[in-house]
Amino acid sequence: MKVNKIYFPIIIAMAVAFGLLLGNNLNNSPELSGKNTYKHKLNKLIDFIEREYVDEINTDSIVDLTVNGILENLDPHSVYIAKNELQFVNESMKGDFVGIGVNFYMYKDSLAVIKPIPNGPSEKAGILAGDRILFAGKTQLFDKNITNDTLLAKLKGQENSKIELLVYRKSVNKKFKFTVTRGVVPIKSVDVALMVNNKKGYIKINRFAETTYTEFHKALLDLKKQGMNELIIDLRDNGGGYLEIANQIADEILKENVLIVKTKNKKGNIDKTLATNKGDFENGKVYILINENSASASEILAGAVQDNDRGTIVGRRSFGKGLVQREMPLGDGSAVRLTVARYYTPSGRSIQKPYADKGAQYFNEFEKRFESGELYEADTIKVADSLKFKTKKGRIVYGGGGISPDIFVPFQAKNMDDVTLMIMQSGLLSYYVFEQIDNDRNFFNKLTKEQLREELLNNEKYLSGFKKYVAQSGFILNFSSEKEKVNNYLFAEFVKQLFDEKEYYQIILNEDEMVKKVLEIK
Repeated sequence: MKVNKIYFPIIIAMAVAFGLLLGNNLNNSPELSGKNTYKHKLNKLIDFIEREYVDEINTDSIVDLTVNGILENLDPHSVYIAKNELQFVNESMKGDFVGIGVNFYMYKDSLAVIKPIPNGPSEKAGILAGDRILFAGKTQLFDKNITNDTLLAKLKGQENSKIELLVYRKSVNKKFKFTVTRGVVPIKSVDVALMVNNKKGYIKINRFAETTYTEFHKALLDLKKQGMNELIIDLRDNGGGYLEIANQIADEILKENVLIVKTKNKKGNIDKTLATNKGDFENGKVYILINENSASASEILAGAVQDNDRGTIVGRRSFGKGLVQREMPLGDGSAVRLTVARYYTPSGRSIQKPYADKGAQYFNEFEKRFESGELYEADTIKVADSLKFKTKKGRIVYGGGGISPDIFVPFQAKNMDDVTLMIMQSGLLSYYVFEQIDNDRNFFNKLTKEQLREELLNNEKYLSGFKKYVAQSGFILNFSSEKEKVNNYLFAEFVKQLFDEKEYYQIILNEDEMVKKVLEIK
């Protein structure tokens, strides 16, 4: 039988990967069971390649390619994390890292500080918004086309280690030297917690990391002190995280012994998670906001609330991920996140959508939902009658592809040009506002919020300037029909950079269709 040349590199790569994973002990074993014969063959092939193959092989790149290829044949969520990516991934899920604590972006090939993190190492050292960091130690950071990986590696370090920064401050046209003591910088998973009226509190969770429950619980208690008796949990665009953290948050709003989730592994073992008696919000009304990018742990929380008739799910059908992964180290600094179980909501439904296509179409289903009309009309959501389940009170819910909301809210772009909305929520707006402030920071720093609003609304130059700025990026837009909304986004972004993020959300939420829908519910 002839082997297709297309597949030959893959066969070699698979052999190398399996050889590295199995180790030397297998090579030394004189006899192998029938079950392990295929592993023995692969190791023999590796020996032949290493001794006889005519060309040098980059083992690391082949192994990475091979492991990815193997996992792609399992399911879309079993993934390989290379050594150079694992630290970043783990920091995000850990909820903090050690660094200098600034939000920045590369502006005209200089590292420009958008804002130092409040109470972080840089702010304590005296670094201000708008500063350009020219040198970190002896390393030049401007006019060098430095990659993000290199830049972050230079700014991060051991806790309490010191780094000298040379900074240019445009507002006074001077250079300064600062010695910054690196410290633990939190990566927030709860973006904001605030009261949207005198009784409804709002908490936005962007992922389920190690610190999320602590952040959520603190926010919950703070809002209760402010008089909250109805809770909105915003899980839009939350791709998930740790299942255990979702369970802990669900425990805060579900009564004792209520089922939160069930998981089932390869051996058929079923593990049930029940709420305990420790919940701090077991009686007030609950609303969960979801959209097409709410996945995994977000769906566990939403499913527990919906199936137990504990609250109201508002928004659009969620992503549809019902698989549980566990991270397993491969011994060389890399790891694999392997699917080890399926999870089921309290009514018994799996919300995992089909994954015959494990590639781009699986993850980028937005376009398909857009074309079908599902993002705009609840009636177009396709559900299988064979996958009917019942909530505690007998309401019909469906499995097989995400959590369908109790109250549907169409994609905002139906009332606002799709591209315009995308741009208002992109980095373009942030960069434009930074540059406007940077042109005359002394002027903007003197304004109150009310004076800032007047400056923006009574001066056409900001709107027209943003239109030109967007055009330079390749988009020709007519903002005239959406002038009020665009100005609102502009004002919110100015407030975010000049004042604080909480006030940014207070402005944005006034125009948020899902939040407005919740506020209509009596």
